[in-house]
Amino acid sequence: MKILSIQSSVAYGHVGNSAAVFPLQRLGHEVWPVLTVHFSNHTGYGAWRGPLLAPEDVREVIAGIGDRGVLGEADAVLSGYQGDPAVGGIILDTVAQVKELNPEAVYCCDPVMGDVGRGMFVRPGIPEFMRDTVVPQADVLTPNHFELDFLVGRETSTLAEILDAVDEVRERGPRDVLVTSVIHGEVPEGRLDVVAVSDDGAWAVETPLLPITPNGCGDVTAALYLAHLLSTGSAATALSRTTSSVFAILEETIAAGTREIQLVAAQDAIADPPESFEVRRLR
Repeated sequence: MKILSIQSSVAYGHVGNSAAVFPLQRLGHEVWPVLTVHFSNHTGYGAWRGPLLAPEDVREVIAGIGDRGVLGEADAVLSGYQGDPAVGGIILDTVAQVKELNPEAVYCCDPVMGDVGRGMFVRPGIPEFMRDTVVPQADVLTPNHFELDFLVGRETSTLAEILDAVDEVRERGPRDVLVTSVIHGEVPEGRLDVVAVSDDGAWAVETPLLPITPNGCGDVTAALYLAHLLSTGSAATALSRTTSSVFAILEETIAAGTREIQLVAAQDAIADPPESFEVRRLR
């Protein structure tokens, strides 16, 4: 497949496009990365250098791809963290342009806004922009549990409540929703669920809760889920393969004792997912 990925980039480490491009390529897909920032490292370190690209510069790069006459060949547009509504607007304009040229193309949005324990970590106004403007345009959505709760305006603590929340979000536009870091009353201590819902049903995978929360895992997850969903047409298979690969990446990261996720070390588990966890059908 050919995937247009509009995200941040770092020279050191793996977040944004620096986390998404290599796994997609390792799976055999062409990726056209468009950068929204080019930092020395991710902002979790508290200090970084490099430019935040102006929205018009981002638009110019995409226009240049269009000049090559290939935008209609894109099978998908992928986006993650959006620090500026102007860039978000450009992404949506690009999605509309790609879909006009290729009606079969899909838009996968990772609605990066916040997480449990950290709360919202994006600029004021971004969460509302994501909820009201971006999410309705997405075909595939990959929020974490905290972000799902924000999108529906209420806390969810049972599996039934989570599925109801996903259904509400799906009614706004996205047909395929993957919810990560799901904690509910039926999950044992030290475990978590990842839940996938599509027109064909709903599934969950339960994995151990590892003692590590590195930056970039959400970016890898969104990229892998999009790739497996498009290549197999099965949300259940995409869920199984994605969770297995991400878990292997985390295990490699723990073994290495590093702050940055070990994408290169775990590349075999990306290219050939071990499918380590049972997928259970929820409905």
